[in-house]
Amino acid sequence: MKISLIITTYNWKEALALSLQSALQQKMKPLEIIIADDGSRPDTGELIRRIAADAPVPVIHSWQEDKGFRLAASRNKAIAKTRGDYIVLIDGDIIVERHFIADHARVARPGCFVQGTRVLLGERLSRDVMAGRNLHDPFCRRGVENRKNCLRSDILCRLFSYRDRGMYGVRTCNFAFWRSDALAVNGFNEDFIGWGREDSEFNARLLNYGLVRRNIKFNALAYHLYHPFNDRAQLEANDLLLKTTVEQKLSWCEKGVNRYL
Repeated sequence: MKISLIITTYNWKEALALSLQSALQQKMKPLEIIIADDGSRPDTGELIRRIAADAPVPVIHSWQEDKGFRLAASRNKAIAKTRGDYIVLIDGDIIVERHFIADHARVARPGCFVQGTRVLLGERLSRDVMAGRNLHDPFCRRGVENRKNCLRSDILCRLFSYRDRGMYGVRTCNFAFWRSDALAVNGFNEDFIGWGREDSEFNARLLNYGLVRRNIKFNALAYHLYHPFNDRAQLEANDLLLKTTVEQKLSWCEKGVNRYL
């Protein structure tokens, strides 16, 4: 099983450095790491080249011009560059536990995609981590939300993970799917401009295609660095796009990954 890890980023190279470091320290290495960059400044590219030079797996910079928030297009371009059978998505402000890739490999099933959990790190704790302080034993640290998501246990994973066909709690900061399934629904919908709902709409089309969502608990741990909320000016328009996909049971989008294949 070949796993491609995609990390999204935009002008926060300090967080991306930590995210990449955690990805490269995995017990089970991904086949490759693709950085889906939505138009960052040149210093992000310099960071990626420096890390890629000594990395044990290929680290590929997939950059697009900065024309506003175009995460769907950025992810599609990264998906088109992958060589793996299976794709794991995280954001560039996510630090992953060292079993993260191995856990995703173990829970992957044909006919399913995976929604993982995240641990929210508070503003002060995030500053400490960014300053180089170790995230050792986060369960006991002050400034941790979703504390139960710090626990890694195969037994608890088997007991509390579940399948559903719902739309609640979709977060592609820890998300995984078969590459063939992503191509079958044409990836992310590039009609979504600005923050919000492009991940929920992708989830909806995967469900409409006939797949089952697996919600994985107590495995594939991910720690989310604090940052202010994104601009939500486009949320109302994006909600309408999501509503159309759900009501019309669409599984295909016209403006998707096939533009880059």
